[in-house]
Amino acid sequence: MSRSPADSSAARLQRRLGLFDAVVVGLGSMIGAGIFAALAPAAAAAGSGLLIGLAVAAVVAYCNATSSARLAARYPSSGGTYVYGRERLGAFWGYLAGWGFVVGKTASCAAMALTVGSYLWPQQAHAVAVAAVVALTAVNYAGVQKAAWLTRAIVAVVLAVLAAVVTACLASPTADTGRLDIGGDVTAGGVLQAAGLLFFAFAGYARIATLGEEVRDPARTIPRAIGVSLGIALAVYALVAVAVLAVLGERLGTSVAPLVDAVRAAGWGVLAPVVRVGAAVAALGSLLALILGVSRTALAMARDRHLPHALAAVHPRFGVPHRAEIAVGAVVATAAAVADVRAAIGFSSFAVLVYYAVANASAWTLTVAEHRPPRVVPAVGLVGCLGLAVTLPVTSVIAGGGVLAVGALLYGLRRSHSRST
Repeated sequence: MSRSPADSSAARLQRRLGLFDAVVVGLGSMIGAGIFAALAPAAAAAGSGLLIGLAVAAVVAYCNATSSARLAARYPSSGGTYVYGRERLGAFWGYLAGWGFVVGKTASCAAMALTVGSYLWPQQAHAVAVAAVVALTAVNYAGVQKAAWLTRAIVAVVLAVLAAVVTACLASPTADTGRLDIGGDVTAGGVLQAAGLLFFAFAGYARIATLGEEVRDPARTIPRAIGVSLGIALAVYALVAVAVLAVLGERLGTSVAPLVDAVRAAGWGVLAPVVRVGAAVAALGSLLALILGVSRTALAMARDRHLPHALAAVHPRFGVPHRAEIAVGAVVATAAAVADVRAAIGFSSFAVLVYYAVANASAWTLTVAEHRPPRVVPAVGLVGCLGLAVTLPVTSVIAGGGVLAVGALLYGLRRSHSRST
């Protein structure tokens, strides 16, 4: 595909991120508000099979991460699976992945922003959400390195809060390992639905791949960063899930703020405000990384004119896709101001699972010379993504399928217009 002058090397992003920063960006995306919010609906779906659901989500996430890492090393440019699908499967599949990611993750951005507002100032949640979006868009505009520095601080705070939750729960006399036993309430459908919801909390490693154009030595850095960040996130999630489940048991499925309820049940109510602040900070970290990822995918799609080409501009001083970042920030701020989109987790999970299905299909086409992963990895990843997607709540499947259908229609109309001109 030919490139316009705006897509020349002068308009490329600058490689400023090393391994540590790439790992931190991945952790900032994964160890975010998902662990504070996703455990309860997952427990409601899986019952006592919550940990099985977590394991299933982890296996699918591992396959997706491995496929994404090999592809990112092969195509170290902004856009992630949009680029991989375009290069390996054809323009339509790359476009569909990019469309689903941009729309789904834009909704996630608004959901994370409202989570910040709900924890910090519930009575003015929308106003706080808009302020958070504006502030983090400004941070991203100032350069990816500054965003990485802020993410370091956020990750440190969130990990400290989660460590306090785990310690308080496991050291409490109310903790009962018997609550971890698998009971007769477990069903395959419930476990798969829980895995689909928990996958929302794992999906952040994609942010490393979408930043491929800004990572130093991407062929080595990206695969290592994805593996390290996913491993740390899985260990943290497993510890938190075990600790909270040991204290709350079946009450976890009905909890509105499960980590807050867990420390209170453990006799550490004094930690409740700390956990609430930690949840808000985690949501800020997720929001920061989401804006980074969506704006970079929008940049790649704008370069190919699937989005307005003006969004393909790169700031000459800060080296960031400033127009794409402003556009994403404006859309997210508007959504956060007028709507309650916290129910977007299921819809976002559907869109992202389709996105990773395209990534696994793309990885399947890699040759041995291109360092493809073992065939079983993209196969399990592809089947796992599609399987989890269709077991999500019906409303999420319908909404996600509708958004993808609209995207496909727009693609067809654009192609028809191009042929007629």
